[in-house]
Amino acid sequence: MYLNHFGFTKHPFNLTADPSFLFPSPQHREAMSFLFYGIKQRKGFLAITGEVGTGKTTLCRALLSLLDDRVKTAFILNSNLTEYQLLHAIIEDFGIGASMKNRMNLMRALNSFLLTQLRDGNNAVLIIDEAQNLSSSQLEQVRMLSNLETAEQKLLQIILVGQPQLRKKLDSKGLLQLRQRIAIRFHLYPLSRDEVGAYIAHRLRVASRGVPPSFDWKAIDLIYAYSGGVPRLINMTCDRSLLAAFALDTRTINAKIVRASIRELEGEPELTAVSAG
Repeated sequence: MYLNHFGFTKHPFNLTADPSFLFPSPQHREAMSFLFYGIKQRKGFLAITGEVGTGKTTLCRALLSLLDDRVKTAFILNSNLTEYQLLHAIIEDFGIGASMKNRMNLMRALNSFLLTQLRDGNNAVLIIDEAQNLSSSQLEQVRMLSNLETAEQKLLQIILVGQPQLRKKLDSKGLLQLRQRIAIRFHLYPLSRDEVGAYIAHRLRVASRGVPPSFDWKAIDLIYAYSGGVPRLINMTCDRSLLAAFALDTRTINAKIVRASIRELEGEPELTAVSAG
């Protein structure tokens, strides 16, 4: 609705995990460096955790967009699967033609695929999002996938991505063998106050054809206080605030606009009473 008015090429605060909007905060850069290192060095298991909305999926999509064609990938977004369905989804996402129904045959097909990639000088990466939903038996099955290796290196690099509950699961006694195989663990935290301002400015720049609208410092203070630095909540607040600014025909989003937008998000509509002053 407000795209043309503000000169945006796309929505700057969509809730989709668009890798072009990845905000290069110090912790996100560090996480990306760890992931690249783990993949290149064939470390086997890696884990990325963080609260809901902290940008874990966006980070993974950005990672996928940066990997070259020598790295074959499978990205599992739906973790609410049976053990067989999970294995079949992995096979399918790698593009392995496997019509067989038998679990053992699926494992053989995957192993053959991975050996072929190694022979051709390629690597293979499996990313499982929302991994906190995996049961202990499913996590054990994923651990078994890490047994696909040669005497010298891992054939498959596995990245588990999930909410803090995943950390608790991995620290449980029953998953000791899996935990011991995780070479890299990284936790994403919400953004700081200064990072929130930089995050908003970054997304506005990425989406704009020219000079983007701006949020004043009091507006950013309110957004930080409401969101706690969680990118998903920042996006929701900024999107609603831009809609209000469009209705008011202003390019500066102030605290009054943000406050009314927050009230609306909380189910207390007051947007029509807002003025730009």
